[in-house]
Amino acid sequence: MIRLSLSAAIVALAGFTPVASASANDFRIEQFGWANSSGGSQHGYRNRMRVHQDGRYNTSVGEQRGKRNLSVVGQNGRGNFGATYQTGKRNAAGIGQFGSNHTTILTQDGNGNIAAGVQVGHGCDANVAQRGRGNVAAIVQACD
Repeated sequence: MIRLSLSAAIVALAGFTPVASASANDFRIEQFGWANSSGGSQHGYRNRMRVHQDGRYNTSVGEQRGKRNLSVVGQNGRGNFGATYQTGKRNAAGIGQFGSNHTTILTQDGNGNIAAGVQVGHGCDANVAQRGRGNVAAIVQACD
């Protein structure tokens, strides 16, 4: 009787073993320097966020709701802020900031939108909002 109960318990526990889902979201952060911060939230499936920060006092924020969205933020310098907000599916947002005190905000609400920004120097600001389908936006700035 005890063997049967123990065997049944083992079989029951084995049935609840967690398995990594093929549709899992993915968020990867690399930070070098001092006092950098990054955070985000993902709802849906196969959303991906990548953050690379090198310097100090850089901040990135990301929010993804939907399917197969991609957000990439690279910051090199100090005091940069980058944010991506994505709702829908198959949106792609990329931020590259080199220098100091830049702010970039990319918002996408729809499907298949692409937004990319690069800022070099000091004190650039960029804010892109895309709604609908198939929109493309590119930002290149050299502010001083």
